[in-house]
Amino acid sequence: MQATLASPPLSAPSGEAPGALRQALARAEARRKWRAFALTLPLLVFLLLTLLVPIVALLQRAVENPEVANALPATVRALDGWDRKEAPAANAYAALIADLGHLPDSSDAGALARRLNTDLPGARSLIMGAYRALPMEGNPDAIRAQLIEKDARWAEAPLWQAIAKNGARWTPDYLLASVDLQRDAQGQVERMPEEQRAFGGILLRTFHISLVVTVICLLLAYPLAWWLATLPARSANVLMILVLVPFWTSILVRVAAWIVLLQSEGLVNRGLMGLGVINEPLALLFNRTGVVIAMVHILLPFMILPLYSVMKSVPPTYLRAAVSLGSSPIAAFFRVYVPQTYPGVGAGALLVFILSIGYYVTPALLGGADDQMLSYYIARYTNVEINWGMACALGALLLTATLLLYGVYRRIGKAELSLG
Repeated sequence: MQATLASPPLSAPSGEAPGALRQALARAEARRKWRAFALTLPLLVFLLLTLLVPIVALLQRAVENPEVANALPATVRALDGWDRKEAPAANAYAALIADLGHLPDSSDAGALARRLNTDLPGARSLIMGAYRALPMEGNPDAIRAQLIEKDARWAEAPLWQAIAKNGARWTPDYLLASVDLQRDAQGQVERMPEEQRAFGGILLRTFHISLVVTVICLLLAYPLAWWLATLPARSANVLMILVLVPFWTSILVRVAAWIVLLQSEGLVNRGLMGLGVINEPLALLFNRTGVVIAMVHILLPFMILPLYSVMKSVPPTYLRAAVSLGSSPIAAFFRVYVPQTYPGVGAGALLVFILSIGYYVTPALLGGADDQMLSYYIARYTNVEINWGMACALGALLLTATLLLYGVYRRIGKAELSLG
């Protein structure tokens, strides 16, 4: 009996201490984790280079303001301490001419002029006129007189206020402008004049169109996903191929098809007139109606797939049990079946809404001037206005909206799990 009690523990192999066994298991587990990490490392590097780095660059460019600081360093120093009410002293004029003379190329002067022109219309002509008038010689008072003689606006404060306001390398101006705010000449944040407020309305329009598209997709996708979930596997697979057809077709091809269908002499209007539903063609193209129809067609599969995957996991016996206990089929459906599909509803709605707020091609081709969404103006500032700061600020606004929506979805999901 004593020999039995003194025998080594059963968990340790014969002749090996328990500590050595734990170390061997820990090393094996560490090797397994490193192998798993090595397998995922290429994907992590790919996401870092293609997703995180561009996002960081976008956020940086939204607050970067290098044009004035790089082109006019001496002018910015000369304006330090200026009260920004009257035109500055003559030494600021001399510093401006010296800075313009040190620019390596006319393209640098053009970039400076474009940046100041976004704050003060007409600043481009002033800067480029002064640049073309180089060289200017004489003392600061003589240079000041030459500039004022060339254009009387040099004697006014607005251009100098714009230079002083943009003298810092980093600025909140782009982000403020994306929500219809601005800094005044003294640097205080204020609302833009009413005639200049645009992006608040554009953002609300973007959310409104996205919400309408999401609701219509949900109303169309829910009964279809439920029907697919109740069919035999073979029939459901065949019909699911039809649902996935939009994934295999280019967006431009689908938009072109809708242009053919929705135009005044298109198949939709001809069919309705042939059935006697309407007497004259409906305006379905180049307006909000055409945009919503095309977006619903493109985004409908993104709502069906999450709903279908959740509905397939709901046992059909639940409905039969509710009916057998005295509930009507309709009440059983809405009180027993529908609550179990809320995760699919939330996932599909979030996916469709986030995709909708970033749409550009469909509203640009099928919508009118009052139907363009925020992405249209991002593309305009990128390709037409060449204002990367404003484009990145609007992109940051969309990114913030997406993250907020995802945060709300996660919070709602956690609340439902805790209640369950």
